[in-house]
Amino acid sequence: MNSVIINVKNVTKEITLGKSNNLIKIIDDISLEVNKGEFLSIVGPSGSGKSTLLNIISGLSTPTSGEVFLESQNIYELNSTKLARLRRERIGFIFQQYNLISALPVFENISLQLKLSHQKVDKNQIVKLLNSINFEPKSTARIDSLSGGEKQKVAIARVLATDCEIIFADEPTGALDSVSSERVFEILREITNQGKTVIMVTHNIEMASRTDRAVVIRDGKIQNVLSNPTEASLLHEIAGNL
Repeated sequence: MNSVIINVKNVTKEITLGKSNNLIKIIDDISLEVNKGEFLSIVGPSGSGKSTLLNIISGLSTPTSGEVFLESQNIYELNSTKLARLRRERIGFIFQQYNLISALPVFENISLQLKLSHQKVDKNQIVKLLNSINFEPKSTARIDSLSGGEKQKVAIARVLATDCEIIFADEPTGALDSVSSERVFEILREITNQGKTVIMVTHNIEMASRTDRAVVIRDGKIQNVLSNPTEASLLHEIAGNL
């Protein structure tokens, strides 16, 4: 029997739009369970609320209403210090915007995360990890000297270097070439095979079809949840109601 690690209950996110102060629901009463060791993808048209949902589930954006449980803990009942510790010690993030420290070299960006989570820094292991995702510059290269794709690889390596239980990935392969994208996907799949959980927002339907389940989002609502999705079923869900 699968063990539920994340339970999202009736989550809604509202924002105020324009001078009229109209309330817009960008996430509308979403409930979802995620199993331990699952590779879950979130797909849907641009602007459907995928990244917002990911941020809420991961503790980065407080919902207007609803609850998010990590195992038995409602994460939004934690104070800011405990929530920050939870994210630092149990959760890893791969952002579209990289969230790297430009003034520091590659190695320091990765090792800093390890130090903050009180884990051992192994330089050889970090270099090996960078090589495994086809990162060509040296680990001493400064972040501000890298291309967008290279920065994304550093962001991915930073997460993979930590021993986190859950990885939240927002378009993790969006800035990568096809070879590197495939390698990153393979690594994420290997992680779930080790019992860790990956939740990935993606526009890549082919990759989503190789995840365990795909959540299809439209207009802030769950349109469908597909187990063992195929490209055809995903395309039908996403394009069928346009």
